[in-house]
Amino acid sequence: MHIAQIAPLAESVPPALYGGTERVVAWLTQELVRLGHEVTLFASADSKAPADLVGVWPQSLRLGRRPSDPMAAYARLLEAVARQAKQFDVLHCHIDWVHIPLLRRLDVPFLTTLHGRLDLPGLGSLVDLFPDAPFISISDHQRIPLPQADWLGTVYHGLPADSLRPSFEPGRYLGFLGRLTADKGPEVAIRIAKAAGMPLKIAAKLPRGEKSYFAKTIAPLVDGTAVELVGEMDDRSKGEFLANASALVFPIHWPEPFGLVMIEAMACGTPVIAFRCGSVPEVVEEGVSGFIVETEDEAVAAIGRLASLDRREVRAAFERRFTAERMALDYVRCYERLLGRSARPIRNERTSAFGSNTGNPG
Repeated sequence: MHIAQIAPLAESVPPALYGGTERVVAWLTQELVRLGHEVTLFASADSKAPADLVGVWPQSLRLGRRPSDPMAAYARLLEAVARQAKQFDVLHCHIDWVHIPLLRRLDVPFLTTLHGRLDLPGLGSLVDLFPDAPFISISDHQRIPLPQADWLGTVYHGLPADSLRPSFEPGRYLGFLGRLTADKGPEVAIRIAKAAGMPLKIAAKLPRGEKSYFAKTIAPLVDGTAVELVGEMDDRSKGEFLANASALVFPIHWPEPFGLVMIEAMACGTPVIAFRCGSVPEVVEEGVSGFIVETEDEAVAAIGRLASLDRREVRAAFERRFTAERMALDYVRCYERLLGRSARPIRNERTSAFGSNTGNPG
């Protein structure tokens, strides 16, 4: 198949630092090419992916040297997609909603993976405007606010099996990795670590709008010893950070659509201690890849039970369920399901074998 991947412009593909969606697009693009498909990536021009790149904006918006108008950037993106749309068997969009009115009118096969939360005001009425627009969810839980959407499948994220090296040693600290926002629970992670008597390292992005929250809530608790802030990390540093942790603490307070950091920890052999919220019960296998808890006290108790988990089994759980190959094969199945709705022939059928598939594409 000839597949277009249409990425957000906030980060490059893959991102230099923080950036979940762009990282997933990079892994998916890489794996689709490896499987024999022809892929064109629409993204910022500083992206680096093993595919034909259409660089629609000079640099990713977040790390650009000069502030850019994001609406201007996305106007360029949509124009580039519209000019080439009929060259592709499938257009796979990762930019939420903005492309849907255009692509519906172009009469081309497209689908949209929704990467964010869907319980926001107005999204229900927006979906009602597009009853025939097919969507992919990244967890079954993510779908709950929009049951009326045309859900083509659920595809869990996956990452290359060799991208992160596991460690099977017990670890020396607890790790928190994510955004420094209240819904991610960094202050809860600090309380849990202190109650358990273990050091906590925080590797996190500080969004511009959260500086006041950080100054009032987090900064006074960071002492450099019991609680250490190590900042935003690139992929190499992230792997070392996770592999050397006793556990990833994931005390979220929001309907997490997936939680990429959970499977990154598992790839490193590091168990996850997560609150029962959002996608967590779909990702963490209780007593295998970590513990699912309801309260801070339960999280502290779970830290005391980490020795009962085999870090080799944590890595094995990742390999069974969350590799990029599994993700790509699930998406190919969704592409074929989408094309089955139309009479358009597939231009390039170099890949038809699926092998084993433990994802959830339906």
